[in-house]
Amino acid sequence: MMDFLLYLVLGACSGLLAGLFGIGGGLIIVPVLVFSFTLQGISTEILTHLAVGTSLSAIFFTSINSVMAHHKKGAVEWRMVIWLGAGILFGSALGGVTASYIPGANLQQIIGVFSLLMSLQMAVNWHPKGQGSGLTKPLMSVAGVVIGWVSAIFGIGGGSLMVPFLSWKGIDIKKAVATSAACGLPIALSGTISFMVIGWSHLDLPPNSIGFVYLPALAGIALMSMFSARFGAQLAHRLNPIMLRRLFALLLFVVGVNFLV
Repeated sequence: MMDFLLYLVLGACSGLLAGLFGIGGGLIIVPVLVFSFTLQGISTEILTHLAVGTSLSAIFFTSINSVMAHHKKGAVEWRMVIWLGAGILFGSALGGVTASYIPGANLQQIIGVFSLLMSLQMAVNWHPKGQGSGLTKPLMSVAGVVIGWVSAIFGIGGGSLMVPFLSWKGIDIKKAVATSAACGLPIALSGTISFMVIGWSHLDLPPNSIGFVYLPALAGIALMSMFSARFGAQLAHRLNPIMLRRLFALLLFVVGVNFLV
């Protein structure tokens, strides 16, 4: 019972963050699930993979209401979502396969380093030369493959990569957040299927699991996140863009330190 209450609180927090930052909530869901699964005595060989797969499945439900709220504000660039999504579907399926070959402890360390690097990038607002130019359809498709691949490995909605990428290309931060939220849907769907299939016959899976997706956690997170995501999206359109960027950087820093320490 206490575990399910934790999943409900986690769902409320992840939904708020999904709407606010366009990140799907995975950067919060994964570390909390790793902690919860450890307390439940789930095998260390699979608990990180189970957390990542469950996070991706929850992000699908979280993203739906977040996207709807952003769409009502006219902030989602659907033309970009189509071309990015084409690459994302392939990349996220490939990411699930890749993650299955990475030991759980190493996967946690990789996530921590990745979060700290993205925190630094957003904090200093660093961009390579060429900002605001060259956002072609082939580039969006290739970027979708890379972002989908990385996101599926880490169990995230892709916002920690998608938002900086779109910002680099000159997209307004609020539109970048909204478009990133929409791109979280194909990442979550393709990644979830991949983790279900890969973990299907693993001997250490706990009851009520479908591959590397733990259904009780999915139910609790999805139930609350679908409501709180709307509030997060509304709040994102009221905040100053500079403040939004700094809050995003702080979130990534905290998550990175948590995984490494």
